[in-house]
Amino acid sequence: MKKLIYLLLGIFLLNACKNKDAFVVNGKVENAGNLKKVLLYQNNELIDSAFLNENQEFKFTRVAPNADFYNLSLNDQSIIFVAQNGDELEFKLDLNKPAGSYEVDGNDASEKLQIFNELSAKYTKVFAEIQEEFVEKVSENPELQDSLNKLLGPRYEQNLQAYSQAALEFGKEQSDNLAGFYAMSTLDQVKFEQPLIEYAAKIKGKFPQNEAVNQFIKRMDAIAPLSIGRIAPAFDLPSADGKVIRLADFKGKYVLIDFWASWCGPCRQENPNIVRLFNRFKDKNFTILGISLDDDKADWLKAIKDDGLTWTQVSELKRWDSPIANLYKIESIPASFLLDPQGKIIAKNLRGTDLENFLVNTLK
Repeated sequence: MKKLIYLLLGIFLLNACKNKDAFVVNGKVENAGNLKKVLLYQNNELIDSAFLNENQEFKFTRVAPNADFYNLSLNDQSIIFVAQNGDELEFKLDLNKPAGSYEVDGNDASEKLQIFNELSAKYTKVFAEIQEEFVEKVSENPELQDSLNKLLGPRYEQNLQAYSQAALEFGKEQSDNLAGFYAMSTLDQVKFEQPLIEYAAKIKGKFPQNEAVNQFIKRMDAIAPLSIGRIAPAFDLPSADGKVIRLADFKGKYVLIDFWASWCGPCRQENPNIVRLFNRFKDKNFTILGISLDDDKADWLKAIKDDGLTWTQVSELKRWDSPIANLYKIESIPASFLLDPQGKIIAKNLRGTDLENFLVNTLK
């Protein structure tokens, strides 16, 4: 009985000694090399620094009423963690070991983040190897740049897809802590829009004091009405000759709403592909509605003629101040929405072979 009392007393005293008004980070570095100082960032803002002592140790004490993301920077290594008042985190790392292989103890989110950091480090290594190979071979022969892009591009995309899938699975599994949110936040919000919208709904209310989470949920809530499966918002816009064109006019057809502009390089590069697909599928109940974010009518009309865009074109000629850009939450172009005959969004932001394959499978 006395042993139990002493044990409980020890736990009580340990907790009582913790600083409830700040969090503490203690670190031990092996094989520090030329590392003299460790930097501490909060949401990408430098907030503190600490020199290594004679035992290669460092310490931070910071006030954080709510759990937030922090980053330790040690030369070319970076460690993301979560902390709030009352936490005492212990880090151990060896700079001779690969990034992500550190040890951490102190709270569940930071321990889970270590697992994710180790996972993501594997894919980061592959990205670095691809980049290194590209730079090395191009420096030897600059004429190989285009062929290397074609050769290495698929490897890059394959690695990116593998990483994204791993991050998505990790985020879903860890939806009860901020480590899961961090993993999900690294995903491309265009390519993974639907799972991110679903994730935002799942974590709503779980981390009410975290600003990054609140901003993420706010953004996902804003674009949810424009997600796949929803009816596209109605609008009417002026054509080049002043006619009023309504989205409702296209009901009964598959329609690609294509946001572009004469000044947008990637848009102009994609236009030949869209022209080809329009000519291929226009007799299969398919059409296109081009919405330009130009502000100069002459430039807009010249681009239409030069690129051979024979489908309906509309514009408010207000660039990013166009109400239609706000209605459809357009933050970059090219951007597109593919609607079914009932006006429902069935795909978004498809280009190149992705758009062609989708049309082939849809317009049978």
